[in-house]
Formats: sequence, structure tokens, C-alpha cells
Amino acid sequence: MGIFSRMGDIINSNLNAMIDKAENPEKIARLIIQEMEDTLVEVRTDAARNIAERKELSRKVEAYTTKANEWAEKAELAINKDREDLARGALQAKQQSEAMAEVVEREIEILDEAVAKADADLGKLQSKLDEARAKHKSLMMRTNVAQNQIKMRTKMTDYRVEDALARYERMERKVDRLEAEVEAFDLGSGESLESQFAQMEADEAIEGELAALKASLGKAAKPAKKKAN
Repeated sequence: MGIFSRMGDIINSNLNAMIDKAENPEKIARLIIQEMEDTLVEVRTDAARNIAERKELSRKVEAYTTKANEWAEKAELAINKDREDLARGALQAKQQSEAMAEVVEREIEILDEAVAKADADLGKLQSKLDEARAKHKSLMMRTNVAQNQIKMRTKMTDYRVEDALARYERMERKVDRLEAEVEAFDLGSGESLESQFAQMEADEAIEGELAALKASLGKAAKPAKKKAN
């Protein structure tokens, strides 16, 4: 089932409101345009058929008019020949042809009204179709712009995240280097202290041995001095 039940609905519709309120404006705009284009084809087809029929009826009017004129001439001929009976019959036939011409002319008037209405409807329908196409074009442009903005912002967001991660990794590597330097410094300082303590311990051992040696020598020297005196 179409969006519009009859052409009057299309002509009197508020396309902007219909499209803006739709869940999928771009889709409803395409459907409206398609239905309008189909209706436009139907109206033009009907108008073309009416125009063709009018031409056919016009030919009939001409034929009836020609026939009426012929009967009028025959009636005149019959009067001239003193054939009143034939003249009366010719005049009756003339009236019948004229009556048929009038009937067909009324049909032509009805068709002319239909063609005029179709022409007016075509103008209004074309205007509505142009409006719908413009709205659809605007929606497509807005959709494309929005999609491009989303893509750009997504890329920018991804870039920012990647940049932040890269900066974090660089900072992490820097901290690792600093910690490594501290560990290296502590390691060097630890070896120096151990060496110093080891040296101190070695010095103390030497001093102890030296003191012991001095003490030993001192004890041995005292008796030697007494003998000399």
C-alpha cells in the first residue's frame, strides 16, 4: 500500500513534516519520490489518453457536421424538385446529425475539463515532486556530512588514543631508564662500600698482627737491655 491513497493527498500533503517525523527520513523521502513519480506517469498517461480521445471526438463532430450539411443540401434539392416528402426526410436526418454532433461536443467539453484539471494537477504534482527531491537531496547531503564528521572524529579519537599510548610508553621507557640508572648507581655504591669494609677489616687484621708483633718484640728486647747495663 502506498503512502498516499489518492493524488489529492499528495498535493495537499506537508512533505517536510512527513519526512522530518519519519524514523528513517531518507528512506521515506525516497518512497515519497517514487510514489510521486509513479503518480505523475499515471496522470500523464490519463491526460494523453483524454487528449487522444478528444481528437477522435472532434473528428466525429466534424463528420456529423459534414453529414448535417449534406442533408441540408439534399433537402434543398428535394424542394427544388418538388419533393417535399424527401425534403422532410432529409431535414429529419440533418437534425439527427446535428443532435449527435451536440452530444459529442458535450463529451468534448467534459474531456476538456478533465484535461485542464489534469494539467493543473500535473503542475502541482511536479511542484511537490521537486520539493521532495530537494528535501531528499538535502537529507543526503546532511547524511554524508554527518558520516564524514563521524569518520573524521573517529580517526581523530583513534589518533589521540594512539598518541596518548605512545606518550605513555615513552614515559614508561624513560622511567625504566631512570630506575635502571638508580639501580646501577646503587649497585656500584654497594660494591665500593663492601670494598671499603673489606679493606677496613683487612687493615684491622694487619694492625692487630702488627700490634702483636710489636708486643712480642718489645718483650724480647727488654731482657737484652738489662744485660747490657
